[in-house]
Amino acid sequence: MNPKLFFVIPFLTKGGAQRVVCNLSNYFNNKNYRVTIFVLNQCEIGYHLDAGVKVVFLNHRKGRENIFYRIFFAVSIFFKLFYHIVKSQPKHIISFTTTANLWTGILSTILRIPYIVSERTVPERTINAYNPIAGKIVCWLYKKATAIVVPSKGMVAELRKNKNLVDTSNIHVIRNPVSIFKDPSNVSVHPKPFILAVGRLHFVKGFDLLINSYNDLKTNDLDLIILGDGTEREKLAKQISSLGLNNSVFLVGRKENVQDYYDQCELFVLSSRNEGYPNVLIEAMNAGCASIAVDCITGPSEIIENKINGLLIDNGNKALLTQAMRELLADENLKETISKKARLIGEANSMEALALEWEKLINYD
Repeated sequence: MNPKLFFVIPFLTKGGAQRVVCNLSNYFNNKNYRVTIFVLNQCEIGYHLDAGVKVVFLNHRKGRENIFYRIFFAVSIFFKLFYHIVKSQPKHIISFTTTANLWTGILSTILRIPYIVSERTVPERTINAYNPIAGKIVCWLYKKATAIVVPSKGMVAELRKNKNLVDTSNIHVIRNPVSIFKDPSNVSVHPKPFILAVGRLHFVKGFDLLINSYNDLKTNDLDLIILGDGTEREKLAKQISSLGLNNSVFLVGRKENVQDYYDQCELFVLSSRNEGYPNVLIEAMNAGCASIAVDCITGPSEIIENKINGLLIDNGNKALLTQAMRELLADENLKETISKKARLIGEANSMEALALEWEKLINYD
């Protein structure tokens, strides 16, 4: 009988953790595991899943956020997930992000099923934001897991800043794999050369910094395109308008043909204030983009070697970001050299090599 494998995640829309879950699910499905993804909230599925991968939505909140409905939602999630685990008895359960990790840890501990938890961004935004009692419970559940998987070495150091995890020995670093896209088309995505950024329109992604830095370039020959959507769209649109950049900075939303944008851009810029391990950066580099990244708390410094396969600049430094863009645009030889070296990320972060590391954890006795 083929082994059963469960994944648990709050949402399966577009996002870094969601892409990793979908990629891993497809990999293990092809390795003859019976894979089921349990999604805490009803949503659209953001990425391709092979036919053999089963998806179960555990609840639909319908926008109601009062305390009574939240309690009902939590109880409902608990018993539905409990039922599926008891019924199927999976070989292992893998959960992504703190909310799913908490549910998985509690139920797996009660039912004595091996489990792996994965944190995808800096703990200040997740487990370290809990009150002391809840934080201790979460850390206790994490320490009982087969592994706490994080995508970067920097996140190990950040996790160990939590006094409840300082001595834990089950933290493992498994980088995010590079996603494989369709070959780019020959259809132009924009009438002018452009700088590209990709991500959720959220404060943490630093697009406000990028727009200000682009404005300081004072160029009429190069536009800025930002792919993605989110809560900051209106605020960013106002910023663009106030700077008089409506004809050169474009918020184009989500695109299915992101590979065409990577292929056609002059530069790729990651302006995030913090990350775990930025998927969009390794995607862009794998596509051969000459890339610039802000050296935020975790992630970019483990991907980019400055002036070898990209440019790395100080976190939050608008002037240096402008200078880095200007430098790459002016030096075609440097840009070409960085582009060639950037493509090597596809070898270091191949799906096969990194999925094998996950498989070793699943089969660990």
